Amino acid sequence: MYFLVGLYLAAIVAANLLVATFGPAVSIVNAFALIALDLTSRDRLHEAWAGRGLAWRMAALIAAGSAISYLLNRSAGPIALASLAAFGASAVADALVYHRLRRRSWLVRANGSNVLSAAVDSLVFPVFAFGWPPLWAIVIGQVIAKSVGGALWAWVLARRVRA
Repeated sequence: MYFLVGLYLAAIVAANLLVATFGPAVSIVNAFALIALDLTSRDRLHEAWAGRGLAWRMAALIAAGSAISYLLNRSAGPIALASLAAFGASAVADALVYHRLRRRSWLVRANGSNVLSAAVDSLVFPVFAFGWPPLWAIVIGQVIAKSVGGALWAWVLARRVRA
């Protein structure tokens, strides 16, 4: 699981620093490649940590990603805070759906929970990072990119990482 934790942190930090550097224009690419990876690896970690401090471990992981982003680039502070809020909210949504689907296959659980968590993350992050009203094209594009990217990452992780 150390591999997944490292992968999760690397993806969230890279995504945060890319948005801090290039702004909303990079959001869709980030959503597909990096954030979708985080949403899906979170589901693998959910399996690994279930009954063993899942909530506090995920909270610490989310906070660590934001803290590392800020420490590497202090001007990324607003993006790191937006990321913290978005990942926190989407983690709750993800866990609720993932748990409701517990009798289904891992791919169904991961993809089912990713759809809702992608929507939550895609609304919360741009509002916190770029303000109100939301950039609706970014929000909708991110939901689609995270859902499609999440399905791809779920397929990869289902074959490469043991639960």
